[in-house]
Amino acid sequence: MSAFERPDDPLVSTAWLAERLGTPGISIIDATWLLAPGERVPAREFQEQHIPGAFFFDIDEISDAANPLPHMLPSPEKFASRMRQAGVMDGQRVVVYGNGALMAAARVWWSFRAMGHEDVVVLDGGFEKWLAEGRPVEPGPGAQRRTQFRARKCDELVADSARVLDWSTSGGAQILDARPAARFAGKAPEPRAGLRSGSIPGSKNLPAPDLVNADGTLKDKDQLQAAFTTAGIDVAAPLATTCGSGIAASLLALAAARLGNWNVSVYDGSWTEWGARSDLPIHAESD
Repeated sequence: MSAFERPDDPLVSTAWLAERLGTPGISIIDATWLLAPGERVPAREFQEQHIPGAFFFDIDEISDAANPLPHMLPSPEKFASRMRQAGVMDGQRVVVYGNGALMAAARVWWSFRAMGHEDVVVLDGGFEKWLAEGRPVEPGPGAQRRTQFRARKCDELVADSARVLDWSTSGGAQILDARPAARFAGKAPEPRAGLRSGSIPGSKNLPAPDLVNADGTLKDKDQLQAAFTTAGIDVAAPLATTCGSGIAASLLALAAARLGNWNVSVYDGSWTEWGARSDLPIHAESD
């Protein structure tokens, strides 16, 4: 399999992965990340137990450290270096999972694609489903073996504020926001200090949790289609997604890919950037 081959489906089941553990052509990534972790430390949890052969992908560390915005995409050089150190190879299928939130796995799925590696999928239901089914785990630091991995940034999958502003005014692409409805409407404060409340003018709202079942799996295609339609989105048309900091937006992109649109742009800076900049327009329902 080539790093530039796209799978037919961006999701795989726990049964699919269990049958392929130890396969040389597969790399497994634990992408657990929490907006409000409390006492949980994902890296420590990984050391305690993870899917055999996996390595831990630190979303905050594998990022652009020079950018003041949180966990922005790193340079292709940094991304490739981290993947080589972890043992990911060109030509492998990458399987990404999380523990407690599908959206973090979706963020890493999008990150690989934004770096030119198309053969990447998300484990549906993540680590919680894997554990609930009694599947094997192991402790320790995870896979560490040096390999060859190339990265090239795919600009069409990464939106910045200038492109989003243009789409907001021109209608060149639909803009879909994954934040909770109250924050989108400007009726609830942002969790990050110093941000204005509201939304990008012309954008629509589809809260990311609305796409996920109670067991942590993604809803079926009919339900996903209905959610996009209810939000006023033509999923087959040009689409950009946004959220608080680019994590939940990736789940909208994953859902759109399940429905056939693999070309969704994710606004990496999202509301953390937009809401902090007084030169960018906002809309709130009280306007």
